[in-house]
Amino acid sequence: MTGTRPGRRPGNSGSRERILESARELFATNGFGETTIRSIAARAEVDAALVHHYFGSKHALFAASIALPVDPYDVLAPVRDGPVDEIGPRLASALLGVWDSPHRDAIVAVFRTVLGGSGDIGLLRTFLLDIVFDEIVPRVDHPAGTGPLRVELVASQMAGLMVTRYLLRLEPLASLPADSVVGIVGPTLQRYLTGELDRPNRSRR
Repeated sequence: MTGTRPGRRPGNSGSRERILESARELFATNGFGETTIRSIAARAEVDAALVHHYFGSKHALFAASIALPVDPYDVLAPVRDGPVDEIGPRLASALLGVWDSPHRDAIVAVFRTVLGGSGDIGLLRTFLLDIVFDEIVPRVDHPAGTGPLRVELVASQMAGLMVTRYLLRLEPLASLPADSVVGIVGPTLQRYLTGELDRPNRSRR
């Protein structure tokens, strides 16, 4: 008869989800730098070797732990399917919908880690450029060559909103209903995307 060894739980169908949940909680509370594979394993009641088995590295685990609750392609469908002159408000609404979801703590952990200089900023850059803004750039590239600058200006606005509303929780912005935030921020994003830009190559007197 084979007995079960006491101690950490062996790998099973629920181990991966327990690890992810533990990682989300610890990354949200402590940030990337202060969270270790061992601490995540201890919280999930599994061996650290099992964490490496499922995810390979802490960076890979971090990427998995901040996965959005829905497919980003679906989240951005209203932006993709809407007219160019509504991209700003639609984008603000889509992103706020995700930020106000139950995964808010995990998303805030990304920003806390990046701002602290201990995270992989390339992960966030890739997400923004290859997923959020990839299809927007060619739609707003008028005059030609301004598309990248336009979406970067939008990114700066949304990053600032994330920091002030969700990380610093400055009032009254932190408690403002999402629809109100969209109504205020959306037109500014739209101006960045389709309005006239004061381009630096213009001659000045």
